[in-house]
Amino acid sequence: MHSDALAHLLATTDFAWRHTTPDAPRPTNIQWRADACDPGSILFFQRFDDDVSDDEIHRRYFAGRRFAALVTNRPLDCFERMAGVALHVTRPDDWAEVVRRFCDVVYPLAPGAQRFIGVTGTNGKTTTVKYLESILAAHGQRVLSIGTLGVFLDGVPQVETGFTSPPLIELRRLLHANQDRADVVVMEASSHALDQGRVAGIPFENAGWTNFTQDHLDYHRDEASYFAAKARLLDLIQPGGRLYCTSQAVADRLAAHDPTPVPVAVLEPARLPPAAIAAKPFLALKHNRANYALAVALAAPVLGATPADETREHWRHLQPVDGRFDCRLYGNRAIVIDFAHTPDALDTILDAIRDGFPEARVLTLFGCGGDRDRSKRPLMGAAVARHSDVIFVTSDNPRHESPERIIDDILTGFPEGQAYSLIVDRAEAIARLFDQLDACPADEYWVALIAGKGHERYIDRDGHKTPYSDQEQVALNLQRLGWTSAL
Repeated sequence: MHSDALAHLLATTDFAWRHTTPDAPRPTNIQWRADACDPGSILFFQRFDDDVSDDEIHRRYFAGRRFAALVTNRPLDCFERMAGVALHVTRPDDWAEVVRRFCDVVYPLAPGAQRFIGVTGTNGKTTTVKYLESILAAHGQRVLSIGTLGVFLDGVPQVETGFTSPPLIELRRLLHANQDRADVVVMEASSHALDQGRVAGIPFENAGWTNFTQDHLDYHRDEASYFAAKARLLDLIQPGGRLYCTSQAVADRLAAHDPTPVPVAVLEPARLPPAAIAAKPFLALKHNRANYALAVALAAPVLGATPADETREHWRHLQPVDGRFDCRLYGNRAIVIDFAHTPDALDTILDAIRDGFPEARVLTLFGCGGDRDRSKRPLMGAAVARHSDVIFVTSDNPRHESPERIIDDILTGFPEGQAYSLIVDRAEAIARLFDQLDACPADEYWVALIAGKGHERYIDRDGHKTPYSDQEQVALNLQRLGWTSAL
């Protein structure tokens, strides 16, 4: 169906380098995953600056697989081993635009058929997107949301992509498949996605920026590059749109450089009546009230002239977000499960716990992920030490690193003499946490924060994701100890 158009694009695109072969099959489809290719596929493979050699890339992704053509963003040393494949290398800055053109052929989007809203920020993207989804859906909008928790249509889960922001070919496939079923697309735009062109050509009507703190320096190398990646979202906002931001520091930093391509509006956390906090306890947290204010502002242009009384009641439509301040009360014990996995996120949620539970002692269980920014590990340790009475250090997603090495990095952030319990196995650590709480006097108030995994239902180690859930471990220990809400 697309064969002629794809062949024409391959032939006419101004690549930096190409090697054609008469033996290459005629292209029929585009793919971003090598294991999804067939003999007619054009495989788009983006090479990054990492420790993986071109030889290893060939072994992992190309060897033994068949496809018609390979398009990369830079030459690879393994090209000579790819006989019978048409090879194409884009110019350094053309990758995203080239991929977009091919997507326009295979997964076209009808102009104006959908409205797009993007949200970036170090923390709070998922919560803001889910709040916005709930508000829009409650007012009759058909909403497609895309983010860390997966793809949802009108609040119903469709698929988990495994990405905060899917690669552009996958994103366009999802948008094309749902363009007749959704009026509005709300999506997270991660720094990786913005840097790699995964959202290239998406015409955002408006966008939001929650905050900016240290994360992902393993990829971006330095804080300035990380900020610059996020700032690329502004270039995707269409004329007449604006960026809504809940961080004055971010707005000031944007203004300090070249004039922003769109206006930037700074929002304060929403002021809500006591009834709202009582009905939606997660809105007791200042950062969630900021996320809510951002969602309300982004919803307003879509909903148009909405009565003021109705706008003030948007909070009624919100639901708790999976793994984000999942709080359960058992007498004088509160168990909180949260995705917090950066120094700022831990500081923010622990500070909110201290503010919301002023009489309680705080126990924090956390770890750090492997193959990620090592410099944030001691900062996370320091944040936990500042706010916690009792600390359990455990494993998170070690990936290809030793859990013990990761923990050693964490411990360097603790002040001298800091007491802590070290239990590498996360399930065992949670069991020990419950044992300690159970042994405390019943009239003592305790809040236990289990941080780092939130919505994730796996542990990633040595290239394998083993089923695991903090929520399930909490449920097992509640049952084991016979705790009830009346404890």
